[in-house]
Amino acid sequence: MCGIAGTLNFDGEKINPDLLRQMITMIRYRGPDDINVYTAGPMGLAHARLSIIDLEGGRQPMHNEDKSLWITFNGEIFNYVELRKELVGKGHRFRTQSDTEVLLHLYEEKGEDCVRELNGQWAFAVWDEKARRLFLSRDRMGVRPIFYTVTDRAFVFGSEIKTVLAHPDVGREMDLRALDQIFTFWYTLPPATIFKGIQELPPGHSMTVEDGKVRIRRYWQPGYGRNSGLVTEQDYADRLVELLVDATRLRLRSDVPVGAYLSGGLDSTVITTLIKRFTDTPLKTFSVTFDDPEFDESVYQKEVIRCLETDHQAVRCTHQDIGRFFPEVVWHTEKPVLRTAPAPLYLLSRLVRDNGYKVVLTGEGSDEILGGYDIFKETKIRRFWAAQPDSRIRPLLLKRLYPYLPNLQSQSAAYLQAFFHVKPEDRFDPFFSHIPRWDLTARIKLFFSEGVRSHLKSYDAYEDMRRRLPAEYFGWDGFSQAQYLETAHLLPGYILSSQGDRMAMAHSVEGRFPFLDHRVVEFASTIPPRLKMKVLDEKYILKLAMGNRIPASIKKRPKQPYRAPEAQSFIGGKQPVRHAYVEELLSKERIEKDGIFQPEAVQKLVEKIRGGQTVGIKDNMALVGILSTQLVVDQFIRNFNRRSVDAVD
Repeated sequence: MCGIAGTLNFDGEKINPDLLRQMITMIRYRGPDDINVYTAGPMGLAHARLSIIDLEGGRQPMHNEDKSLWITFNGEIFNYVELRKELVGKGHRFRTQSDTEVLLHLYEEKGEDCVRELNGQWAFAVWDEKARRLFLSRDRMGVRPIFYTVTDRAFVFGSEIKTVLAHPDVGREMDLRALDQIFTFWYTLPPATIFKGIQELPPGHSMTVEDGKVRIRRYWQPGYGRNSGLVTEQDYADRLVELLVDATRLRLRSDVPVGAYLSGGLDSTVITTLIKRFTDTPLKTFSVTFDDPEFDESVYQKEVIRCLETDHQAVRCTHQDIGRFFPEVVWHTEKPVLRTAPAPLYLLSRLVRDNGYKVVLTGEGSDEILGGYDIFKETKIRRFWAAQPDSRIRPLLLKRLYPYLPNLQSQSAAYLQAFFHVKPEDRFDPFFSHIPRWDLTARIKLFFSEGVRSHLKSYDAYEDMRRRLPAEYFGWDGFSQAQYLETAHLLPGYILSSQGDRMAMAHSVEGRFPFLDHRVVEFASTIPPRLKMKVLDEKYILKLAMGNRIPASIKKRPKQPYRAPEAQSFIGGKQPVRHAYVEELLSKERIEKDGIFQPEAVQKLVEKIRGGQTVGIKDNMALVGILSTQLVVDQFIRNFNRRSVDAVD
């Protein structure tokens, strides 16, 4: 895994190599093993390398035989061995053993359609010197990021927004509509980012830049309802495990040691179990534990470790740790977040790197493609209740679903019916599955200042999302609609970015995700919803597929969503926590100066938390969202030049 950057000047002016070095050095942590740049007149490519495949020969930017094509590549092509054999058979000659050179020759052979042949996770750019054309692409699921902007005289791109902001022609201004999106969905709607004018290439898309014009096209998207031709439950289970085994095998290809994350849940246990099939040496596994038993899963982790006999390391995360490292977390997410969940993962990747590992496999993606989140159960219960809205028994299922939310347990059926949108007519809303979550999140916008509210008064985030849905979405069943919103939006927009790529690459660690092999994703989309969730048994087909390969207790344990301590990590709590940056950024003077939130409302929230009053989901999200937004302003708009110098030094 690596970091990439580049610039194409439309006016023909030669690229200054020092500018490229400045841009790529901003993300040196993504590739600490080597930095290199290539310039040819108005075109420049830069690369920061994390050496994983062909440690000696894979230096980038890389060229083909006649130097007519140059590539800078972030990611892994897991089927590069098979592709290389095909290309050699067609007369291509190779100088290295790297997957980068395979990708370059595949582009030479098939042009833009080369991405359809790839099994991997990628963000890359190819400069065609003869055609004077720049081609960029991002992987199907959005594992690896790529950002860009078009100025009056240049096209600028990079793995992270920092690289783009380092270009002198790029301004730094917050996009308030994007902030509204985050305060509704938890993520921005591609191609928008939190910075005005800077865009994100969406997952499953490629783009070309030629003659000053940018063309973007989709080459893949998730879909549902296709017929696999299979009949029985066991047929589906057997095919699923067959694909997962091969996806895991491919993701173990590496010239450096490979470890795994082990949370103690079903998904990481499945992946760790499959890895054990391909290794004779003790597998190194890593996990996070918490001081607070409400969030800790170490009991289950120890059970899996005993069963699979892994060589395990854990990092213990405290409230103080989350508050201490939160500014670094936001520096890497490059956008506001509503939960502190990325912070423990930041510490986890540091643990991996401290143990000398660069690569880990994880169970990410299983909940999205196989229906494992509580939101899928919740939606099923809400539909069940909406069919008999006067029932006194059915709403009790919602209370049983969320035992870790004490405020919910005391609420009346009337309150639950309004909060969870369970009127009969609600069932036909295309956003039925997500409206309770989005409406709850959107309450944070009550903290917006009058100026921000005025700016956003004509903007409707729901309608913006609706316009982006594929036409076939409206013909899918409700379960599949919910899966699409999780897989196509929340997964790349938050899970794989703020909790994934950014936290891992902050410490030069590459995450690999067997559940997100496109073959697994495409097959999972053909599995009937009744086999993904049998009554209220989530991921039923995965449990059936794994059989007795994993401990029965792990299959039967109640799902515990990954969460981390929030408001108490910054202010309040049993042992009051104080951080100078929190005091400064949430002060009345600073809130008023930055102009995004109402100073009085923020102060009331802070006093409520500090006073020890009961704090629910809304208040927790509000505090984290406001604080992280203030950090984005401080780090990227107010003090970016100073922080840039620090990063380069």
